[in-house]
Amino acid sequence: MQIEVSTKNMSFLECFSSETRVNIIELLQQESLNIKQLSQRLDISSAIVTKHIQKLEHAGIVASENSTGIRGTQKICHLQLEQAVLQFKPRKQQELPANTLSIPIGQYSSFEVKPTCGLASSTQLIGVLDDPRYFADPGHVHASILWFGSGYVEYRIPNFLHSNQKLRSLEISLEICSEAPGYNENWPSDITFFLNEIPIGAWTSPGDFGTQRGVLSPDWWSSGNTQHGLLKVLTVSPSGSYLDGTKISDVTIEDLSVTFAKEISFRIASLESSPNCGGITLFGKHFGNYPQDIVVTMHEDK
Repeated sequence: MQIEVSTKNMSFLECFSSETRVNIIELLQQESLNIKQLSQRLDISSAIVTKHIQKLEHAGIVASENSTGIRGTQKICHLQLEQAVLQFKPRKQQELPANTLSIPIGQYSSFEVKPTCGLASSTQLIGVLDDPRYFADPGHVHASILWFGSGYVEYRIPNFLHSNQKLRSLEISLEICSEAPGYNENWPSDITFFLNEIPIGAWTSPGDFGTQRGVLSPDWWSSGNTQHGLLKVLTVSPSGSYLDGTKISDVTIEDLSVTFAKEISFRIASLESSPNCGGITLFGKHFGNYPQDIVVTMHEDK
């Protein structure tokens, strides 16, 4: 995770201003602990530990779950965040490498969605919830989060390669998860990716994540909504298609038939015919845990 050092991320940065919170992180690096165990090891009251845990949870650093024990319910805490990089001088979009571009999630070229569904910019909802017609609202280009129960959204990837260049591989990264009413951490969804109308593979999202607030979630965004997704990297190469380095199909870059000056279509779908039709939530740079939209990198042969 990359965190910009700015006032909008104070809830995250303030977590490290307390020696007690850093001590909690050190303890949870070793094992999961309940509130009472943390209280005993830190020699402070359970009430104080609970307040510190709530702050760490709000920042997405720690996650907890209730577990039934011999003496009633206990709150088990564990580290959720593995790594964070502080950006003191954030990279601007125009500073991306020449072969990399960022596509805002609201700038889809076509769609077909069914409820539950909706869109929101960084400041407000766009249109009316659970009404697919608003996906055609001109304001959809400002969306920084969108969700739907089944269907697809499709994007156009510009192709700026020169006539004497050949595409060697294509890489796409995006933050994504399932879509359940409200949210549901255990809500599997089979998400299929298409390039130039060719299905290059599917991934089953394990859930729709809302227990821990997204690092970038705006203050107005309700805590009862989906908060963040998982950052996935899709790669199509001469040897096949991969998701986070794991092969998901034999579709190669040659199979996509990418030609000079012809754009590439990229479709993200939750098919009703799939075993787990659990919808899709997409996160832009102002929502979730990762400050990015859909980032596309095209590698050409030298």
